Amino acid sequence: MEEKQLTRQEYRQQEKKAEKAQNTKERIRIRLLPIWLRLVIVCVLITICVLSGAVVGYSVIGGGEVSDVFKTSTWTHIVDLVNKDL
Repeated sequence: MEEKQLTRQEYRQQEKKAEKAQNTKERIRIRLLPIWLRLVIVCVLITICVLSGAVVGYSVIGGGEVSDVFKTSTWTHIVDLVNKDL
């Protein structure tokens, strides 16, 4: 028995069909973390980074007390220094 030799066009068509069948199987993706949870995690991490940066900047570099960073009087003083007219 002789097998029919495929033309180049027929071969490409078969490859495309096989690729489409494979792609439909691969497209299904289950997310482990929903998008809203990812956003919440990113916001929490940004907050932690900002607070730890303020603590390091004020207490370690600036030589102040760690607990003073979270007082409103400290921040009003910093804002007054920044907005001071020259």
